[in-house]
Amino acid sequence: MSVSLYISLVMLCMIFVDHAPRIFGNIMRLKSVLTNIVEPDFGLLDDLLSLDVLTLPQLADVRSERTVYRRNNALLELLTSEDQCDTFVKALRRTGQLHVVNLITQNGG
Repeated sequence: MSVSLYISLVMLCMIFVDHAPRIFGNIMRLKSVLTNIVEPDFGLLDDLLSLDVLTLPQLADVRSERTVYRRNNALLELLTSEDQCDTFVKALRRTGQLHVVNLITQNGG
């Protein structure tokens, strides 16, 4: 294999790795932690509705859960794409939950 071909392959791999879905994966890995620290009841759910992450029936289902832990679990189960997760992080920022944003974007670190 020529050096130029090798360099091209390495660069191509870096592009794909750099653009790989990360927020979705981080949220799924951190789900058990997130269910304990996300605050869904003071604007987050309403923001997710206005940002088209949740539908009205989904919002009602999440709100019907009895505990914050269960509401968070129900909410996280509805996040199924990188776009939804990116918007979830945006809503967390908008509702002042920067500690949660930092946890997600730093993959728990």
